[in-house]
Amino acid sequence: MPISDDEFERLLTDFEHTAVHLETRDAYGTAVELPYMAKWAAGEYDDLEWLQGWCATLRRHVAAGRSVRRARIVSEPLSDYQRWSYSIAAPMVEAGEDIRWVPRSAVSSVAIPGNDFYLFDDRVVVFLHYAGNGLGTAKTMSTDPHDIELCRTAFDEVWSRAISHREYQPV
Repeated sequence: MPISDDEFERLLTDFEHTAVHLETRDAYGTAVELPYMAKWAAGEYDDLEWLQGWCATLRRHVAAGRSVRRARIVSEPLSDYQRWSYSIAAPMVEAGEDIRWVPRSAVSSVAIPGNDFYLFDDRVVVFLHYAGNGLGTAKTMSTDPHDIELCRTAFDEVWSRAISHREYQPV
């Protein structure tokens, strides 16, 4: 079932216990991120002020005892997008998001859903749909037990192979 950006934002802020996010693409093109990535590519300074809203949300989750985990499956050497993403992850990690990286070669035998996703409280999955250029096109929500189990299992398998942000050294 398609969901709006507002409904997705509500899920990101109102879950009860856990939110896990699996990213599988080497590049994204989100409208919010592209100008900042362009600054990075040009060697310009970015104070990362634009991340502070998300970091504040993360701190609230941690204070309430909630867990936020993100696993990024990446090709090595990293794409420009992923190198930029790595360069801006520290504030989110410091705010409480557990971000981990896993080389794509380490997950060859893992069954992974066809789209990136968020899984909230092992009850609701939101699939994120992208165009070929990385721009988001839609979000769909599911409470189907099969979808929940597929995403939970995939995330757990990827997570077991992943390297924490603080320890990961990009190739």
